[in-house]
Amino acid sequence: MNRVFVLQHLHLLNGDEEDVKMLGVYSTRESALAAIERFRKLPGFREQPQMACSRATGASEGFHLDEHELDQDSWSEGFETV
Repeated sequence: MNRVFVLQHLHLLNGDEEDVKMLGVYSTRESALAAIERFRKLPGFREQPQMACSRATGASEGFHLDEHELDQDSWSEGFETV
């Protein structure tokens, strides 16, 4: 297993404060998608059941699923606050 799938849920409080929940780390995309289906039935999550994809739809709230390679650095170039 060289990759994992990290599942989070985001919704905005008071319009601009982010409430991010780490939901789990899964060994396959299929396992992560099955977890989303379970979470969508629960209070809170069922009010924000969509997959968030800010690039495609402009929607930032909902489930975020990211694939990560193990033993690899992220943000290896640092960051800049704008």
